[in-house]
Amino acid sequence: MELSSVFLTTGGAFGFFRCINTAVGRLPVPEAAHKNTTRWRNISTSFVHSLITAIWAVLCFFLQPEMAEDLIETHSMVSHALVSFSIGYFIYDLSDIVRYQRFSQCWELALHHTVVITCFGLSVLTYRYLGFAVVALLVEINSVFLHLRQILRLANQATGTVYRVNSMINLGTYVVFRINTLAWMTRWLVLNRDNVPLHSYTLGSVGLAIMTLMNIILFYRLLRSDFLKSSTREAKKEKET
Repeated sequence: MELSSVFLTTGGAFGFFRCINTAVGRLPVPEAAHKNTTRWRNISTSFVHSLITAIWAVLCFFLQPEMAEDLIETHSMVSHALVSFSIGYFIYDLSDIVRYQRFSQCWELALHHTVVITCFGLSVLTYRYLGFAVVALLVEINSVFLHLRQILRLANQATGTVYRVNSMINLGTYVVFRINTLAWMTRWLVLNRDNVPLHSYTLGSVGLAIMTLMNIILFYRLLRSDFLKSSTREAKKEKET
């Protein structure tokens, strides 16, 4: 893929998700989400990205399984396009959250997106570590359920069977596709230290350290919100009866 094609794919993704955001804004919005329609549109757009990327990432390894054996040099046009496409989304989403949210509310997400754009940008421009980048995008499998959780909460549907089932799937996929994937990527980077240039190793190490810390904090928040609090409420109800 030539450099012009990279910019075309990235720019196309940016425009695509802007159109998705606009289209979501024209669809009926749950009454409970009327107070925060901007966030409703943003989360819905992120859900679309996660769904597309999760399927696309799995497809990359299905079409080219040898990429799993060589995460540095082996890649395909499909995997390169996926990483370029995702850069476009993260640039779009970064611009959207910075535009509509206070910095104190979005700095964690802004930092996350900046790290991802930088690491993915290096991969796309050098045509190296694309397999590593696609492995990182497997976390979007969990993001499907993570964003669905946020959508349900915004729609005031944070109770009932659907929310509970999604919460359990969300937590399970969080452990498998976020925590375990980041741990595996960190181990891979350490084991392949001699094959990775110092600047790439440093960027990857810093990026993974930031991402790991952020994901551990988010995991605790999810566990506390969806399971620990509900257990406390049930215990109080039992005492009252």
